[in-house]
Amino acid sequence: MRKRSLYGAVSLLSVAVLTVTTSNVASGQTAAAKAAPLPTVVVLATGGTIAGAAASDVQAGYTSGQLGVDQLLAAVPQAKKLAVLRGEQISNIGSQDMNDTVWLKLAQRINELTAQNDVAGVVITHGTDTIEETAYFLNLVVKSRKPVVMTAAMRPSTAMSADGPLNFYNAVAVAANKDAAGRGVLVVANDWIHGAASLTKTSTTAVQTFLSPLSGLIGTVAYGTVEFYRGPVGKHTADSEFSLSGVTQLPRVDIIMAYENMDGALIDAAVAAGAKGVVIAGVGNGNLTEAAVKTLAKHAQNGIACVRSSRVTTGVIGRNVELDDDKLGFVAALEHNPQKSRVLLRLALLRQRTPADLQRLFTEY
Repeated sequence: MRKRSLYGAVSLLSVAVLTVTTSNVASGQTAAAKAAPLPTVVVLATGGTIAGAAASDVQAGYTSGQLGVDQLLAAVPQAKKLAVLRGEQISNIGSQDMNDTVWLKLAQRINELTAQNDVAGVVITHGTDTIEETAYFLNLVVKSRKPVVMTAAMRPSTAMSADGPLNFYNAVAVAANKDAAGRGVLVVANDWIHGAASLTKTSTTAVQTFLSPLSGLIGTVAYGTVEFYRGPVGKHTADSEFSLSGVTQLPRVDIIMAYENMDGALIDAAVAAGAKGVVIAGVGNGNLTEAAVKTLAKHAQNGIACVRSSRVTTGVIGRNVELDDDKLGFVAALEHNPQKSRVLLRLALLRQRTPADLQRLFTEY
């Protein structure tokens, strides 16, 4: 098992504040730095709150995906002092509607771009709701060591204190930083740099919603000044064994939450609907009722991949701790929460796997 440390979009007001602050950073550049050619960073926009808008700057409700990539780039002109920026619109949706079609398109485009010699890195704008899933998916299928940085916002572009502009600026700074290479897919939000394998959303509305509770931050970025603390957790990107070559569809995997008095009906329904794998968001250390265990074990014996994760926010799911995984044919999710377990399992099931091989993947990735 991998070891982890225990410690571990755009309002005029926000643009104005960013202009004043970043001007000080820019003025401190040396003559040599000013003379050096800027790296090229490609921005791939998918929508989300960072591109959202509301009727009022103090309105809680808003509509995601209202701004296009050109508007996002124009709203943060300071980022052009960090890199030569090119923008492409991959989709313009709220991340609650993120889907396999966009995932496959996004992964293919990133692999195409990072194979180009003139591209130094990629920034992806995304909604916060499913960013951890998209980030982890890309972490497993992007085939480059070049920086791939995702960013998002908790407040829409029209908000009184929108967080999108500075998040975007900092994401460009990280993508343009040569020391970001080889660290896997990164997520930049609220001055923090997270690894794709470690972050999770912890608050429905707070700006500081993203935490990496088990392994801690990859680094920090303050008004474009980047500092890295450590490398990422698990295998990723260029070292990943997963490939999307020839893949047009991902296998179905469902997540089912465990609860008091749970029976096996929802597990049966998932398999009947075509699920090739089931992830249980178990109670405590990945446990579930006796009735649900019997149903899950029945499907495991019939070739359905069955993974035990937990509905608890943090912690490691121990193999053969709460249940006899060896006997039952289950896979322990270890550090993977249910949503990341589903992503990994879907890619793993692109080919036939034994429970032992699946457990290896959850250990290595």
